[in-house]
Amino acid sequence: MAEILEHSIEKPEYLNLVKQENMPRAALVENHRDFHWITEKICGIVEAPTPTWWWVAFIVTSFVALFTFMGLTYLVSTGIGVWGLVSPINWGWAIVNFVFWIGIGHAGTLISAILCLLKQKWRTSINRPAEAMTIFAVMCAGLFPVFHVGRVWFAWWLFPLPIPQGVWPNFRSPLEWDVFAVSTYFTVSLLFWYMGMIPDLATIRDRAKKSAHKIRAYAYGIMAMGWRASNRHWSNFEMAYLLLAGLATPLVLSVHTIVSFDFAVSLLPGWHTTIFPPYFVAGAIFGGFAMVLTLMLPLRGIYRLHDLLTMHHIDNMAKIILATGSMVGYGYAMELFIAWYSGNPYEGFTFINRAFGQYGWAYCIMIICNVVSPQLFWFKYCRQNIVIVWIVCMFVNVGMWFERFVIIVTSLANDFLPSSWGYYSPTVVDIFTFFGTFGFFSALFLLFIRFIPMMAMAEMKAVIPKGDPHHPQHQLQD
Repeated sequence: MAEILEHSIEKPEYLNLVKQENMPRAALVENHRDFHWITEKICGIVEAPTPTWWWVAFIVTSFVALFTFMGLTYLVSTGIGVWGLVSPINWGWAIVNFVFWIGIGHAGTLISAILCLLKQKWRTSINRPAEAMTIFAVMCAGLFPVFHVGRVWFAWWLFPLPIPQGVWPNFRSPLEWDVFAVSTYFTVSLLFWYMGMIPDLATIRDRAKKSAHKIRAYAYGIMAMGWRASNRHWSNFEMAYLLLAGLATPLVLSVHTIVSFDFAVSLLPGWHTTIFPPYFVAGAIFGGFAMVLTLMLPLRGIYRLHDLLTMHHIDNMAKIILATGSMVGYGYAMELFIAWYSGNPYEGFTFINRAFGQYGWAYCIMIICNVVSPQLFWFKYCRQNIVIVWIVCMFVNVGMWFERFVIIVTSLANDFLPSSWGYYSPTVVDIFTFFGTFGFFSALFLLFIRFIPMMAMAEMKAVIPKGDPHHPQHQLQD
């Protein structure tokens, strides 16, 4: 060994034979687009006249959103009996929809916070719509537990407000945990979303001033909070953004973990299991990423964003869906294993009844959508095919709702007392209230893409070669 080292030292030319291999990296913005092109492309969506398709979509989604508000108005005026809740199934579609929408909102925080801390630059094309999706999904989710309490005018009792009677909320109740977890999650996500938009809002403000659009310049000037892109502004912005990312990261784990405690702290067979927290978190990320692709793939085609939302982004997101979908499938298998290994006859009956009982059709849909369909993403051809990716994401969205339905309804429908067993069927009010939330969510998302820069221009400019002074391509151009 010593002779080899001496030989290499005497003849350093041999070291020249060892060359570092530069692995090619996929371009995050294709076709060598520059700063000006990115600004014109993203700002053009906001500044251009409102297209006809947007008006049609907004009118339709707003009309569908009215179903939710009409259903909730009828619920408050008549009573919670208009829902399909019958003993022992005292949790129905309302809690199913609550957990579903909370899960949808998890991808935004994951993309924005965790990938930001991990320095994953490919997040820049999808972080803002994902953050917006988080805000709107949490707004939809918050409707259901508030109205599920029955007397909605007493919902403010859930907050620890000082009152003369000295009556405080029951902090040992999982419902109270949800109030704190979801409200904190919504607040931090909203701040994180707004903080990242400030440089881009200032860009639209400055462009509006040049084009003499006074109302637009005034409105975006208020939202930009006096941003001047100075060195001090950028330094404070990056520090605040990093701190919010660090604060939001634990929320990805904590929020859906606390939501899972709604079930895990009970003694009901099918709920009382310690696998729920990681299983719920993986499922939330799984469904959230699927919803991001469900929304962004059509917009990619409508606004011709192929250079900004590349196949590299889609491929990465498909791989995350595959990984988290495999975790969800592992969770399903572990539930069955734990029920068998525990020797508890009630647990064993619950899971056999889920798969082969009166709700076996729902369990079958859940397995096909959440476990089988994502396996297509093992194949690169499927990950590169936009149609297949979008169809699989739609399957995942359906499957994740049925997962929550199976967990909640099947455990309640057949509990310890066979004399109280029942079959849950949603009413028209249940159905209209739930599907109306899709209209509410879609209407808010349409307003977002119409008035807010859809993608983070400032962050995207930092990932192209011109944004890096040490990039070889930049040096050649200089």
